[in-house]
Amino acid sequence: MSLSIQGKTAIVTGASRGIGLAIARHFVERGANVVFADSDEEALDQAMSDHVKENAHLVKFAGDISQKLAMANLLSATLDAFDRVDVLVNAHRFVKGSDPLDTDTGVLDEMMRQNMTAGLRLSQMVAKRMIKQAEGQTDVIQAGAIVNISTLASVKPVPAMLGYSIACAAQEQATRGLALALAPHRIRVNGVRFSSVMSHELKCALRENSEIRDQIIAGTPLGRIASADELSETVHYLASEGARFMTGQIVTVDGGRSLADPVTAQDL
Repeated sequence: MSLSIQGKTAIVTGASRGIGLAIARHFVERGANVVFADSDEEALDQAMSDHVKENAHLVKFAGDISQKLAMANLLSATLDAFDRVDVLVNAHRFVKGSDPLDTDTGVLDEMMRQNMTAGLRLSQMVAKRMIKQAEGQTDVIQAGAIVNISTLASVKPVPAMLGYSIACAAQEQATRGLALALAPHRIRVNGVRFSSVMSHELKCALRENSEIRDQIIAGTPLGRIASADELSETVHYLASEGARFMTGQIVTVDGGRSLADPVTAQDL
């Protein structure tokens, strides 16, 4: 069973900060060719240190991947740089609170577009390329792997972030549906659902209120907040051929928090 991703080409969205950045760097450090994709070009430049910028195994792509043209350009940039794509990690997330009784659908529409629809459409586009790459290769066990990043809000709704919770749940269902659709093409689709992990959003929340840290730790059976690098290890496994018989699964990485008490906005 090989856990190696060396020489594989991966696209990681949301790669300018937090969990997306940790995953992208993890893949580079383990020998993969990686496209760091994000809508914030300034944040991408800041995140990628000088020695990383000089690495021939990575490129950056700045663009709003919720837009179809940007998705096409992202795939084209990947193929121009590395000729193929083997892994897609949809780590882009857009988190925003909303009044659960507000009948204005604007926030909900935005949550769905950013957190579910964009990843689904990009997955469909990338999957078509993976299928083309695998044509005639009957001995290939895995033609491609897609990993979607979600949060515990998908199964434990946060009333103050109802739109985001709904979008996370929809994304996980899309993961399962796409897994079934792509299985005949030897493309695996899985998800990682997290909580009690040091995301960009949690870092921002801790700057405003340091007491949140103690609350999260107290509600997490393993008694700590995980680093984003620890989540990257799970994504790595799902992207590798070590998980070659796993598809349509949502792996929870939360230190046991889902077993303990209700999730709050600070966990996301």
